Amino acid sequence: MKEIIVGVSGINAVDNPGPGIGVARSLKEDKGLDVRIVGLAYDAMEPGIYMDWLIDKSFIMPYPSAGHDAYISRLLYIKESYGLDFVLPTLDAELPLYIKYAPELERNGIKTFLPTLEQFKLRSKDRLEEVAREIGMKFPKTRVVSSYQQLRDAVEEIGLPVMVKGIFYGAEKAYTVQEAIAHFNKIASQWGFPIIVQEMVSGEEVNVVGAGDGEGGHLGLFAIKKLWITSLGKIWTGVSIKNDALLEFADKFVSTYRWRGGFELECIAKDDEIYLIEINPRFPAWVYFATGSGLNIPANVLRRALEMDYEVKDYEAGRLYVRYTYELVTDMEKLHYMTTKGEA
Repeated sequence: MKEIIVGVSGINAVDNPGPGIGVARSLKEDKGLDVRIVGLAYDAMEPGIYMDWLIDKSFIMPYPSAGHDAYISRLLYIKESYGLDFVLPTLDAELPLYIKYAPELERNGIKTFLPTLEQFKLRSKDRLEEVAREIGMKFPKTRVVSSYQQLRDAVEEIGLPVMVKGIFYGAEKAYTVQEAIAHFNKIASQWGFPIIVQEMVSGEEVNVVGAGDGEGGHLGLFAIKKLWITSLGKIWTGVSIKNDALLEFADKFVSTYRWRGGFELECIAKDDEIYLIEINPRFPAWVYFATGSGLNIPANVLRRALEMDYEVKDYEAGRLYVRYTYELVTDMEKLHYMTTKGEA
């Protein structure tokens, strides 16, 4: 069996974890693959660097904002010095760069399997209503604002409480107009305009992780209900579910937009209705839940990209997911190499 060297980012397994550790575990657990994992880190303190049983080699990457030359050169250096057959980026900020330069990486022997730029734009909060309508889902009342007066008008029209969101990042609950203004200022200073004001829909938080084959078919769909979340809104405990309507919506999303690569749909189930809240154009941090339940979606993505056979397995409802903290004690050598040489 030929060894496959896969670069995985998002190995920051902290209180706000990236998806990389779950992706790496999934790839390693496919017994039909011989995978070596390269951790693509942005900081020498990312815990995944020190998980020797999972991450075989780590490199510090320049931030995507550094642009084409620095970023692509680093990937080509990894390819030449260690080997790199495939890259699976897991962070939103990286994706536009990887999507734009995927042909160049391919020419240099580094494969990817990513959404197109147009597909990536669907994640924008000002596009979600259009997506929800197209696939038959409900969507909270939403207004796009850029001034205090528009904000006040939106809050009056929608009614308190509301969610105040950035167009790509940031989301805060507001129970008064004063809170909405404070959140408006905070998000605008961090992420700019416009700002989204949205009806707050109460109900059960249900999510789907999946992947599309780029031709309208899927490489696996897995639905969960969140039971317990952290103060940052991240899942800590969840249960797998078989909500036929939710899975059908996810399937229609894939087929309608011919989605390519991993994704997550964040939804709220209220009575008999399901509301679309967010689209994440990559795997979520809880992606290993699907793998641990018998459906290895990251491995299917790798297999599809490399034109290998893959199997979309069923899964059981009622499987429990519990995240936990773990302490790792090691020597300082790897930290020394990461901070001085940028690799270890």
